[in-house]
Amino acid sequence: MFADIILPLHLPRPLTYGVPLEMQDQLAVGKRVEVSLGRQKLYAGIVLKIHDQKPEAYAVKPIRNILDEFPVVNEKQLALWQWIADYYLCNLGDVMQAALPAHLKLMSESLLVWTSAFDDVPQGLSDDAFMIAEALLIRKQITIGEAQQLVQSKALSRAVNEVLETGAAIISELLEERYKPKLETFVYLEARYEQETELINLFNQLEKKPKQLAILMSFLNLRKDKTGIAAKELSKQSNATTAQMKSMAAAGIFVLKEQATDRVMDVANPEKLISDLSEVQLEAKASIEAQWQQHNVCLLQGVTGSGKTHIYIDLIQKAIAEGKQVLFLLPEIALTTHILSRLRAYFGEELGVYHSKYSNNERIEIWKKVAGNKYKVVIGARSALWLPFRELGLIIVDEEHDSAYKQVDPPPRFHARDSAIYLAGIHKAKVLLGSATPSIETLHNVQKKKYGFVALKQRHNGVSLPEIIPVNAKNTQGALSPVLTLDLLSGIQDTIKEGKQVILFQNKRGYAPFLLCGSCGFVPQCKNCDVSLTYHKATDKLHCHYCGAKSAPIKHCPQCGNANISARTFGTEKIEEDLQRIFPHYSIGRMDWDSMRTKGKQVQLMDDFTSGKINILVGTQMVVKGLDFENVSLVGILSADNLLSFPDFRVHERAFQMMEQVSGRAGRQDGKGRVMIQTHKATHPIIQYVIQHDLKSYFQFEMAYRQQFAYPPFSKLIKIVFKHKDQKKAGQGAFLFAEQLLQVFPELKLLGPAEALVPRVRNQYVFELMLKLPLDNAYVSQVKQQLGLLVLSIPKEKGLSALQVFADVDPF
Repeated sequence: MFADIILPLHLPRPLTYGVPLEMQDQLAVGKRVEVSLGRQKLYAGIVLKIHDQKPEAYAVKPIRNILDEFPVVNEKQLALWQWIADYYLCNLGDVMQAALPAHLKLMSESLLVWTSAFDDVPQGLSDDAFMIAEALLIRKQITIGEAQQLVQSKALSRAVNEVLETGAAIISELLEERYKPKLETFVYLEARYEQETELINLFNQLEKKPKQLAILMSFLNLRKDKTGIAAKELSKQSNATTAQMKSMAAAGIFVLKEQATDRVMDVANPEKLISDLSEVQLEAKASIEAQWQQHNVCLLQGVTGSGKTHIYIDLIQKAIAEGKQVLFLLPEIALTTHILSRLRAYFGEELGVYHSKYSNNERIEIWKKVAGNKYKVVIGARSALWLPFRELGLIIVDEEHDSAYKQVDPPPRFHARDSAIYLAGIHKAKVLLGSATPSIETLHNVQKKKYGFVALKQRHNGVSLPEIIPVNAKNTQGALSPVLTLDLLSGIQDTIKEGKQVILFQNKRGYAPFLLCGSCGFVPQCKNCDVSLTYHKATDKLHCHYCGAKSAPIKHCPQCGNANISARTFGTEKIEEDLQRIFPHYSIGRMDWDSMRTKGKQVQLMDDFTSGKINILVGTQMVVKGLDFENVSLVGILSADNLLSFPDFRVHERAFQMMEQVSGRAGRQDGKGRVMIQTHKATHPIIQYVIQHDLKSYFQFEMAYRQQFAYPPFSKLIKIVFKHKDQKKAGQGAFLFAEQLLQVFPELKLLGPAEALVPRVRNQYVFELMLKLPLDNAYVSQVKQQLGLLVLSIPKEKGLSALQVFADVDPF
């Protein structure tokens, strides 16, 4: 018997291992097994397939151990993994690496083991080697990681080799389960005091010990149904110290137990239950269910503030009543915390959250709860797609148009919306796509009758859409800020005087996106990437937003020596600073990637804004996406022209969606909302469609442009990326790839090869080749097969061994 094993490595295919006779009854698809690769490295791999076909290309090694009693990955998950690997031209090892929590991907760590031949540390060792040998003598074995803590990293290899050469130690490999449950001390009442008479006697005994009596009273008030309570909770309520609780345990009053507890503590508090659905929402819900009779996927296109979430909740409740699980996908982690408080009121402990801000141990616990069907509803960003659902009945993809659903790096470069639709097909589940500004592809699928369609054209309770006001961006003369026009400043002041709040949107973080020498035009560039550095005032450093490098800001131009250095354009930090100077008595908040890094920061900021502690919120696209703040009546879009100027065929789509979405944050409660768009191009068609909230005309305009130039949805795009530290070799590999591809498919339409928009990132030169393919599935499949072969073969050409080549299918 043989088994194909997926390893969490960038390998072209799964590896086949032999199944020892004694393991054949226990082995199953989806279980983890311990296998060796190379001379000594051990890995935990996933069993993909069990068969009797012995490979001829290499000698088969046996499986060393079965790590799980039950499969950690079910067959439906493996079917999704296989589809993603095939469709997005990546390896199953890449998919496994992305899909599994880190603690389920065990890899060996080299282990130094003391040999019994030595009773003492050998003589003549260097100081570093002596420290390692002494630690080994005492502990008998240490990992290389532990040895590294004893000596300087530069001396580690030499010191370890010195100990090994004496024969006092050998190297072994340890495969260790890294997940450990979180243990917490719980306090229980001694069993005999559960009887009322004994408890009364105890009260009498403690009359002369008032502190212990107070602790006991607090314990009895806190606990429920003769259960224990967490020691830290009792300590908080009664000010009891650990020593006092241990003393009461020694006296036979309490019993202290170490118990595994849940790491996942949701910070969002449940909001009050939402009122019943309105008549319009009930009609929309009924229409969705009718559409599902004919289509497995339905688009709910509802204007901002139309109450789509209310309908989602009703549909989730119905799915749970039918014994099904529900996956609720959102594009951003910030949105999961925002919507969590709404859903918590309905689904309580049956509601789970999954995203990358959780620790590895927390992710394991959520994984197990989903597999055990304890969580009926899971909210999450794209990583929630990997969870081990067993009875998935409904997938909701909110803000389905959002580009954050597309994974860029590392692989797999999948689109969560499209993958969710495939996952639903595996489970025979229904999909609801929700958006006020659907993607062009989704609207095209509706037009072709591939998806069902339901529209909510009015805001909830008849609230009107906000008024859109274009503002001439030149109107900053005499203003207190070079980036905030007089009209906008006046609007901000009037809004806050009325007791309302303001959101300002600028899609650039930092203080100044670049610095410029006024004499010679020098712009500071990243040493690792071909991009300008962004000045961040909070750190007083120049940051590269591609590789993360930081450097001190320049005071004098290194090219001409002049001190005439000025900041050009503006980021969220600069806007925040200007607002604090102009409105010193107002509270200003900032929401961007830099300010939201720490865990819980997003929740705190949203709570402060919702409660009115913050008057003006400045942010990047994080403030655009589906957030619902009742008291916001003015939204300012500070640089609409930048949104319309990016060199990408989706630029109009992205700009319309961004402006329409951010405008939807205004006037959601009373309809008295205004949106001010600072622009030099007020007559631009996209800005006019936003002013009129005209989705239909925008769609027709964009579709005509896409059809004229054969862009999606009228073609299929695949981008091939080439990276190398040598610019010539990156280009050589790209042109060789294109040449060999055209030999097989001479009719192909290729764009490039050419240098990428940012031609060097992290000291790697980047070339790109874009393929435009016709909408013929059989033909696309043939091309993909050839691409897969070339991705493997081109780096094998002479001089190109260090070339990185990968495909990006449907680059968004």
